[in-house]
Amino acid sequence: MKTNIGVFFGGRSTEHEISVISANQAMAAIDREKYDVTPIYISKEGKWYTGDKLTDVKNFRDLNALTKDCREVYMRPIFGDTNLYPAKATKRFFGDGSAPVSHLDVAIPVLHGSNGEDGVFEGVLESTGIPYAGCNVLASANGMDKITMKMILASDGIPVVPYVWFTDKQWYNDRETMTERIENTLGYPVIVKPANLGSSVGIGRAGDRETLYDKIADAARYSRRIIVEHMIDDLQEINCSVLGDCDEYQTSVLEEPVKSGEILSYTDKYMGGTKGSKGMQAAQKRIPADLPEDMTAHIRNLAGETFRVLSCHGVSRVDLIADKSTGEVFVNEINTIPGSLSFYLWEATGLSFSGLMDRLVALALKRRRQEDEKTVSYDQNIFNLSGGVKGVKGAKTK
Repeated sequence: MKTNIGVFFGGRSTEHEISVISANQAMAAIDREKYDVTPIYISKEGKWYTGDKLTDVKNFRDLNALTKDCREVYMRPIFGDTNLYPAKATKRFFGDGSAPVSHLDVAIPVLHGSNGEDGVFEGVLESTGIPYAGCNVLASANGMDKITMKMILASDGIPVVPYVWFTDKQWYNDRETMTERIENTLGYPVIVKPANLGSSVGIGRAGDRETLYDKIADAARYSRRIIVEHMIDDLQEINCSVLGDCDEYQTSVLEEPVKSGEILSYTDKYMGGTKGSKGMQAAQKRIPADLPEDMTAHIRNLAGETFRVLSCHGVSRVDLIADKSTGEVFVNEINTIPGSLSFYLWEATGLSFSGLMDRLVALALKRRRQEDEKTVSYDQNIFNLSGGVKGVKGAKTK
């Protein structure tokens, strides 16, 4: 009997469409001789659907028609129950109309951005106990939030660019103080970012106070927490993928994204300079990046250390910045579920996309075995101990 892989994608996120593209690429790469695949699409409203038509990205042009042809499903938050159930029971002449639609052996989340890459969805999977590939709740949350990520990395000696952060309420209540902090600490130019989004959504450059106000207002549309970073003018962006877990991992060859402006934009990343949307692999880039051997080794080491320090799992992509004027390298951010799962970097490293999916399944099962060895509760009822509940402080007895 084949292992059945549940691939989750879509989601309540500004990166919804990118997730659909990445997941369709991943499902096409899974070896059907070894695995069955169950697609689970999460709509922008948060409903779950499954059906064969979800495996063809062209069907997403008409979402209403697509979801009508699919079945709405859900998972019960009961540990050990890894079935998909119909959201609406159907009347049948034989059998139970509320019986499971599918049993999942492994889950691979391909959800980008908020409510999917930030630990929220990972918590749902943890509650069922299903083996899944990718970062756990803590690592996902820390990796998604740019502020928390930088704090953790800096505390472990991993270089990050200088930054200032604040909440949207702090900004609107005391804009002058926040502005002075930014100008005195960082100066201009700066980069303004929502703390918990990816794909360059809500990011903007500011070279003066008036532009700063505009960019912060834009970032505040997407997130309650905002980060402002010193901008390196003469920079080179370098990306590296990492595969494995925090105890045993490998790094990919490096890529240098090619941007059309001062900042690598959403269009640069996903449109690839063309009219079609083919995911992150369509973006213009140099693979491998044209760098000296010692600098390549240094960047790959920083990427691996970032993965390790954040306790990551599965496949991630670490984005770094090199200051060409000084030779310094900084970690910019980590994508714990990267666009296209960074398969193009692994293909350039010598691992096929199908092989990457095999590795993710194996990693999911390995982690489940390791977690099953840990004690999570005691096979003991303190209420049956001698003395009953009288010795428990705060307990009231009559």
